[in-house]
Amino acid sequence: MSAYMSSKKTMEINPDNGIMEELRKRAEVDKNEKSVKDLVLLLYETALLTSGFSLDDPNTFAARIHRMLKLGLSIDDDETATDDTEMPALEEDANEESKMEEVD
Repeated sequence: MSAYMSSKKTMEINPDNGIMEELRKRAEVDKNEKSVKDLVLLLYETALLTSGFSLDDPNTFAARIHRMLKLGLSIDDDETATDDTEMPALEEDANEESKMEEVD
């Protein structure tokens, strides 16, 4: 009986939407292009989130978002790997702990 009570995921797509038209064109050019696949999955996962559903793997979603940000900012993966420099450790402030206690 619980199978009847569970919500079903239905995604309705407007084929005349500019995003869908561009995704279709890019998919027709190269069916194996990773960025098109990432964009389609991002579209689906974003629809899930806005509809109140949760993601099975939020880390994969975040990795896709980061790849799309790099693509949009024209950042090469090789550049990000070499730019990772060791950050110095933060200095601890003895007064910080007492400030947190004051808030309570």
